[in-house]
Amino acid sequence: MSQATPPASAAQADPIVGIDLGTTNSLVAWCDERGPRIIPDALGRSLLPSVVRFNRGTGDVEAVGQEARTEAVRFPRETVFSVKRLMGRGRDDVDAELAYLPYEVVRGENDTARVRVGERVFSPPEVSAIILAKLRERAEAHFGRPVRRAVITVPAYFDDAQRQATRDAGRIAGLEVLRIVNEPTAAALAYNLDQRHADATVAVFDLGGGTFDVSILRLQHAPTETKPGEVAPATGASGGNSGGGGSIDQVLATAGDTHLGGDDVDQMLIALFQGEIQKQFGAGLAFPPATLQALRTLAEATKIRLSENESGAVEIDLGGGRLYKRTITRGELEAMIAPWVERTIDCCRRVLRSAKLGPGDIQRVVMVGGSTRIPLVRRRVAEVFGSEPYTALNHDEVVALGAAVQASILAGINRDMLLLDVIPLSLGIETMGGAVAKLIVANSTIPCRARENFSTYVDGQTSVMIHVLQGERELVKDCRSLGRFELKGVPPMPAGLPKIEVTFLVDANGILNVSAIEKRSEKSAGIQIVPNHGLSRDEVRQIEAQSLAHAREDMTAHRLIDLRNQARLDIRAIERQLAKVGDAIDAEYRDQVAASVAKVKGFVDAAAPDADAFAKALTEMDHGTVRLAETAIRKTLQDEGLTG
Repeated sequence: MSQATPPASAAQADPIVGIDLGTTNSLVAWCDERGPRIIPDALGRSLLPSVVRFNRGTGDVEAVGQEARTEAVRFPRETVFSVKRLMGRGRDDVDAELAYLPYEVVRGENDTARVRVGERVFSPPEVSAIILAKLRERAEAHFGRPVRRAVITVPAYFDDAQRQATRDAGRIAGLEVLRIVNEPTAAALAYNLDQRHADATVAVFDLGGGTFDVSILRLQHAPTETKPGEVAPATGASGGNSGGGGSIDQVLATAGDTHLGGDDVDQMLIALFQGEIQKQFGAGLAFPPATLQALRTLAEATKIRLSENESGAVEIDLGGGRLYKRTITRGELEAMIAPWVERTIDCCRRVLRSAKLGPGDIQRVVMVGGSTRIPLVRRRVAEVFGSEPYTALNHDEVVALGAAVQASILAGINRDMLLLDVIPLSLGIETMGGAVAKLIVANSTIPCRARENFSTYVDGQTSVMIHVLQGERELVKDCRSLGRFELKGVPPMPAGLPKIEVTFLVDANGILNVSAIEKRSEKSAGIQIVPNHGLSRDEVRQIEAQSLAHAREDMTAHRLIDLRNQARLDIRAIERQLAKVGDAIDAEYRDQVAASVAKVKGFVDAAAPDADAFAKALTEMDHGTVRLAETAIRKTLQDEGLTG
């Protein structure tokens, strides 16, 4: 007789699960009134290796998870791993790591990175969907009923393309993705349950297999009143979550790199092994896919071993009597990876600046992700923040547990928590002359909405192209294009008269929608930004560094563009007024107007005018032509019979 399934609660009837879709491992979790917990497989394993093996002939899925990872050396060309690093990315963005991948990465539609196995080509979301489907099956076996809804985590620095790719993966796997949550924010949710007794400002340092984020969050708690003789229940990451009062998790700032993780350490070790093997057995020695996969497995095992021991033996049989053998020390590894660790530390300093905080303002640094087990990482984090990092939470499980907490908030199970996240980079549109008008600035809390009014630049203009941009610089050429759309049907009017309201809406998933409406005609258009591929591995870091290095010249260039645009509009208006009433004003005043216009035109045409002098001349011209404008208005009123 089969075991009876217990009656489902209202929440369990249509459960919402939390999923950590990781570079190395993935997990699924669930949260109810008793708190969040990981859903294991039939063998009690919580981790699902993010590895998929395909049949080379048919393209069918042959193995997912541990079985695929275990037999990767036997099937190097058919086994796909670390696909998260390809999500939402262009083929050219991943050139540097192709030498370390035994499977084939090809160019797909819109130059996106795709995986080829035999004759079949798979997009990264398709491969990720196979992993998500396996987690969904695990959850359905646990609940004994279908699972259709999920919260999925992503690195905080995933851009819009990478978030969209994650949503696509969920949809392919048959899941409605209710929310995309940043991984460090999810970790803070789980940490908050574990530490509900006090307010705190915490830094979440999240270094996984393929990505890195550091976020600073403010955890605030509203104490719950208890009646005399009553005691508020105890809390914990795996225990009950009632009591302790409501809480607010607000992200103050975030920084990171979507292409920085433990995989890079593996690649450094592989490069070391390859160089020594070729030096020992001949420079022309090739590394077929099976050997490459074996080296990757060896590198990963060596990295893990050196996190626990001071040295480790390395040995690989290359066949033909060739045996590569050596001992590697932790010191050697740390010297090799020091620049890699410093990249994470640079992000820590940057996020502190963005949050306008010092290391002493951080009460705790929470470590998340398997790569934070590396001793050098922990030492450097402790040195930068001035305190030992918090490692009590399970590095591998904490993000999934936090995703489950967010799922419980959406399901109405956990009603006393509020999550306030942020966007990583500023968003805006192109204005005349190649400047960027920022509507939403970096580290704004999401969901958020911003509106701003614009107008036309050319008389009789009937359509407007809206160019949406992302970045911290002031000029279009220095920012990243996200998309374009056209607002058509604008009634022909003089330049500057149409009133075009542009609205940016970033939803709770960090996904951007842009709309525009001409207020007089009610003509409207809009777009949900779906870029072709994501940022290159260093682009975000370069964007931020360049925005600081070029801040003064960027602001000056932006100011000059605005001054030129305003000057041209004003000059056109003055010229129209002169044509209409020039004969009605005295010659001396007409000469004064002409001189001020000529002076401003000189600034407009100059290659690098002084911005302050330009602004002064423009103001003088505008003030000096008030009488001309008044004369033109009186003439218009007389012509229309509105004055005596």
